[in-house]
Amino acid sequence: MANVLIVGPHPDDAEFSMGGSIALLAAHGHRVLLLDVTNGEPTPAGDPATRAAEAARAAEILSTPHNRVHRRLLGLPNRTVTHSVEARHLVAGVIRAFGADALFIPYPEDAHPDHLAVTRIAEDARFDAKLSKLAMPGDDGQPPIHPSRVIYYFATHLRIIPQPSFILDVSPFEPQRRAAVLAYHSQVAANPRNADLPAWLDRQAAYFGSRIGVHAGEPFWVREPLGLRDFQGVIGL
Repeated sequence: MANVLIVGPHPDDAEFSMGGSIALLAAHGHRVLLLDVTNGEPTPAGDPATRAAEAARAAEILSTPHNRVHRRLLGLPNRTVTHSVEARHLVAGVIRAFGADALFIPYPEDAHPDHLAVTRIAEDARFDAKLSKLAMPGDDGQPPIHPSRVIYYFATHLRIIPQPSFILDVSPFEPQRRAAVLAYHSQVAANPRNADLPAWLDRQAAYFGSRIGVHAGEPFWVREPLGLRDFQGVIGL
């Protein structure tokens, strides 16, 4: 089983974008860590304690009884995340301490400066984590490591529909995905501006699912080729 590190600019970004996939990863026995780079505050109806409780509840919903989805807050300031060596090394320390085999990070085209910065930070942290003779903050003394794969999830504020590298069938996990979205009460039900967000995310899942002939799907992108050992899943075997 793999150690999967999912990096989000704010609590809720990962769940809104790939909540079904997180539930699938946990159900398949993978070790999953959600890394929230900021606490997401301030927002109109939220506060740090509320957001932390909502994030913990969402992770619990996406877990299984025998495989908990873990969560950690990096603690960079919301709204002013900066791509810096210090930020890169903080994430690199988490990569080492967790022993990350793969990284999921936000789609690299976005209108939100925090999202753009987090994507750049995580990309560079992947490289920094493999550097020898250089300790990283919070690496728990773990050795250099280089996650084999960076996968981008669909978190963007731009009205674009880029062609995915692949779409994952998450139909069996739709109830968990929806429940995880609704766990963020301060960001959805308590914020009139976002009242339609759950239904909008349902439509997005249905759209991407329709592209592969299933009920619900979540899109992903890679910059490096995906290697396959056989054609299972490619030609329907």
